[in-house]
Amino acid sequence: MILLDGKKIAADIRAELKSEVEGLLSAGKRAPRLGIVIVGHNPASETYVANKMKACAEVGIEARKIALDETITEQELLGQIDILNHDASVDGFIVQLPLPAHITEQHILSAIDYRKDVDGLTPENVGRTVQGQPSIVSATPRGIRELLARYNIATEGRHVVVVGRSNIVGKPVAMLLMQRPYLSLPGLSSSALGDATVTICHSKTCNLGDICRTADIIIVAAGCPGLLTADMVRDGATVIDVGITRVEDPTAPKGYRLSGDVDFEHVAPKCAYITPVPGGVGPMTIVSLLQNTLQAYKHE
Repeated sequence: MILLDGKKIAADIRAELKSEVEGLLSAGKRAPRLGIVIVGHNPASETYVANKMKACAEVGIEARKIALDETITEQELLGQIDILNHDASVDGFIVQLPLPAHITEQHILSAIDYRKDVDGLTPENVGRTVQGQPSIVSATPRGIRELLARYNIATEGRHVVVVGRSNIVGKPVAMLLMQRPYLSLPGLSSSALGDATVTICHSKTCNLGDICRTADIIIVAAGCPGLLTADMVRDGATVIDVGITRVEDPTAPKGYRLSGDVDFEHVAPKCAYITPVPGGVGPMTIVSLLQNTLQAYKHE
């Protein structure tokens, strides 16, 4: 069993990005610039934003935090997005999710100029990914694909089961892995990635275990701690755990522990490759945001 070390791969990619940005500066060009919009004071969101800004600083990307009050109206937020869409000094920006309940998430995402959508969540970028056209790929699916590429795990001809059908992970990662390799998207390692046969499962899927046991690669993004158990995984499978949930644990120093969607202790011994939680997909998502920002800067 080999751990897919997202921390190490993300560090490698950050070093590559830092070198590329330094090259831009040496050539007399400006650094890439990222805007991060955060609405309200959700502690988890504030932590995520701080981590993203730290990662930007490490590679030389200029990050600007735009903190807005939780009482902002949807129309006011749309106005802020319009300003960023037309600000030539900003190469890309994100709106940190989740948003307050009175704001419709899809209205906000749909208003972002797809060329600056470095989270890869606009209908235009998702649609372009589906059609195999040049696009900015959703950060977590891009990170998963990059992790597979860096460990030389081919998907061609393999059966991939994706558990979860969200617009952020499940649907786009399925579309990405079934693409023909010659439709590889800008900046992504291609190797033998693509041409997978993909099955998408979800909360209404019958016989989930039977389906998962047929998979060469299982990607679990359901937000349900311990969902994937050892009896659902065949020997030699690759398992990618996207889930991360705080689970109360009085024996832990902080009173809780982080749990993935995979019963890691019992599943790992059966796997050829598996991601840990934390330290697997999470770091790859943040570094993918940096890659997407550089892609937007270069207008690829």
